[in-house]
Amino acid sequence: MTVKVEDKLFLDRFKVDEEPHIVILDKAVCLEKCADQPCLYFCPANVYRAEMGTIVAAYEGCLECGSCRIGCPHLNISWRFPTGGYGISHRFG
Repeated sequence: MTVKVEDKLFLDRFKVDEEPHIVILDKAVCLEKCADQPCLYFCPANVYRAEMGTIVAAYEGCLECGSCRIGCPHLNISWRFPTGGYGISHRFG
């Protein structure tokens, strides 16, 4: 029996804080200096998206893996763990 990644991710639960724990520091850097925009590809949760000519971070679905702390070549992403009690709860099964 093969289990899809999407099925496993469905088991995870998120308690979303109103204060984002991921912030793109300067959106102009993403558009003007970062032609490859690796943030659109390295995040396993697809938190980063190109929308209406800019890059947005939908922190609500973050898996808290920390990839964005090291993946941005311009160090233009501020990432921290969510406030205590918020974030992802992994459920194994």
